[in-house]
Amino acid sequence: MTDLPEMPNTIGSLMIIAVYVALVNNFVLAQFLGLCPFIGVTKKTSSAFGMGLAVTFVMTMASVVTFCIFTYFLHPASSILPASVFEKLGPQGLVPVLSTGTFILVIASLVQLVEMIIRKASPTLYKALGIYLPLITTNCAVLGVALLNTVKRPVRFNMLQATVQGFFAGVGFMIAVLLMSGVRESLEHANVPKALRGAPIAFISTGLMALAFMGFSGMVKLG
Repeated sequence: MTDLPEMPNTIGSLMIIAVYVALVNNFVLAQFLGLCPFIGVTKKTSSAFGMGLAVTFVMTMASVVTFCIFTYFLHPASSILPASVFEKLGPQGLVPVLSTGTFILVIASLVQLVEMIIRKASPTLYKALGIYLPLITTNCAVLGVALLNTVKRPVRFNMLQATVQGFFAGVGFMIAVLLMSGVRESLEHANVPKALRGAPIAFISTGLMALAFMGFSGMVKLG
């Protein structure tokens, strides 16, 4: 991890990160992460938009917090902890031991915060999102962006770059759910064969959208 090339700290690099995670490497349509809330909340555009905002907030905040934890506590090369803590742990320090579990705890805490805010600010949206709101905790797309900022990163990011990646990963998720909600609302008025109604046509539509997003492949890349 110490030999990774460093991402240039320029406006251009931030734009590359934004396009890469939102379109080229979209978590839902390119990596097929977070399909549970993607399929579950896209029957209505209003609930899809609310879920998109919630996931974007959680991804952004999780990127900031997990980057700080990784950089200043878990990674031996930059940790503020005494060197003696890492002496018997090898070159990767506490990363293999604590990274995933710690990140999940951070995400769970942020989801609880979002849940309380939505319950207070919009009870209707809270009811529409239902079980899918707390399921953001186990949304592998949120954990995925935290890991891509730290343990699985192809290049070394600074705090701003990690935050931008988290935010635009959430934007990419919102784009996917809004597109899917539009498709599913249109399908409500279409003559869909009985055998394909519900989940089957939803997965077929998801596959076709994923094929469309393959058109962005190779536009930009990291590292």
